[in-house]
Amino acid sequence: MLGPKIILAAALGLSAAACAPPAPRPSAGDRSTPVASLSASGEAASVARSEADSNLAWAASVVRVDPLANEANGGVKLFGVAGGDPAMNGLYTYIAFFENPGSGWQVFQLGDFLDYRVLAEAPGRVDLEITESTMDDASGGIGSRTRYVIVSWTRGADGAAPETISVTPAEQ
Repeated sequence: MLGPKIILAAALGLSAAACAPPAPRPSAGDRSTPVASLSASGEAASVARSEADSNLAWAASVVRVDPLANEANGGVKLFGVAGGDPAMNGLYTYIAFFENPGSGWQVFQLGDFLDYRVLAEAPGRVDLEITESTMDDASGGIGSRTRYVIVSWTRGADGAAPETISVTPAEQ
């Protein structure tokens, strides 16, 4: 026969487990927690490459996208495309403005960097910290530096993409 203290402890343990929140499930991008593999439940469908897919092959080079939340008209993002020599920069960085469904995105290249970080944003402006490779011409050695820029723009009539943008050196 079990003593009353053991029965009470077991009952408390079961009730605590029943009231505990479920264990969190890993998010789609979280690969730190292994999950069980799926099991097939039907016939596999074969998908061939199409002309439309090959026209999008360049999109696989996009390695980073940062939508700007504070843009009054919305539809502004920074993005980086992998390319060039990864030992010497290699993140081709752009800012893009969505104009309308007919015109799509209007894109301006900001530069070729190692990385960038959004420091602040406001309608018509984003402040960036840029890390980039440098080359010492005398020694041939590769170094790095950090610099700051203010990217600014004025939308056109009816929210159209700007005709030009400004990139201004800045201090922190």
